[in-house]
Amino acid sequence: MIQTDILIIGAGPCGLFTVFEAGLLKLRCHLIDSLPQPGGQCSEIYPKKPIFDIPAYPEILAGDLTDKLMEQISPFKPGFTLGERAEFIEKDEEDQFILTTNKGTKHRAPVIAIAAGLGCFEPRKPPVENLSNYEDHGVEYIIKDPEFYRGKKVVISGGGDSALDWTVFLADGVAEEVTLVHRRSGFRGHPDSVQKVMDLAEAGKINLVVNCEVVGVDGDGKLESVRVKHKADGEKVIKADHWVPLFGLSPKLGPIADWNLNISKNSIDVDTIDYQTNVPGIYAIGDINTYPGKLKLILCGFHEATLMVQSAFKRIYPDKNLVLKYTTVNGVNGFE
Repeated sequence: MIQTDILIIGAGPCGLFTVFEAGLLKLRCHLIDSLPQPGGQCSEIYPKKPIFDIPAYPEILAGDLTDKLMEQISPFKPGFTLGERAEFIEKDEEDQFILTTNKGTKHRAPVIAIAAGLGCFEPRKPPVENLSNYEDHGVEYIIKDPEFYRGKKVVISGGGDSALDWTVFLADGVAEEVTLVHRRSGFRGHPDSVQKVMDLAEAGKINLVVNCEVVGVDGDGKLESVRVKHKADGEKVIKADHWVPLFGLSPKLGPIADWNLNISKNSIDVDTIDYQTNVPGIYAIGDINTYPGKLKLILCGFHEATLMVQSAFKRIYPDKNLVLKYTTVNGVNGFE
């Protein structure tokens, strides 16, 4: 039985930052994640993707952000149960939660913080015949390392931020040729990213194909070309070493959905006073939660974690006075 003060489900950025904020209050944390390493999506899905909205970092790679967070929380010595999925929770006679993973590992804590991001997720796959034959043989749904595409002909499908950002990144001296295919003429991504793509297309540095979608994949054992269908002009063939359909992730709460929490559209309802759920002692922060005005940003998750641990402290130590201490005065070592 692993005993801790705050049991954190999800070792992504919000879960990791919770360790830091809890550490300042001398609360111990243990993290559970189904992935084999900390970092969540930042490590597993897009470690080389640049992030631009982290304070004091004009640009930082997602994987580097994970490394910095791990460095930041190292003084507080958190525990990790990695490669295991949180399955069942129950209460014991002392009003503590007992959480068991899919591998039978048991954890005990008075407070649970769910920081599971999108929950259990899988890429949304396009309805293209024989697509599975080319998965990992030229068709990828996630870009983990852009160097994998160096000198290659790459076709990207999608109209959101991920498709736009990777188009810009790979076109900057990485891929030999980049083609962006989108079924509409307008894009859902950030206006600045849209403008960058338009500028690259106008300069002839990428091929931009709109009002069009990929309808077929061909090759002998590995991808050699994709067939695209234009709404007005019909079908044509584009040579490609790789096709990356970036249509987002299909999120699922998994076992968390059976924990008697109030859920709206695959997200957990919380009270914005402290981001507690309808079950006292269980909190939810980051992309997994929902409330009026919710923004799914790492920055917002950091804020939610900060307020959540203040509430958690009062729940764990109801008779203690909580006095806010500033790291600028005490430094981190003063909180260990």
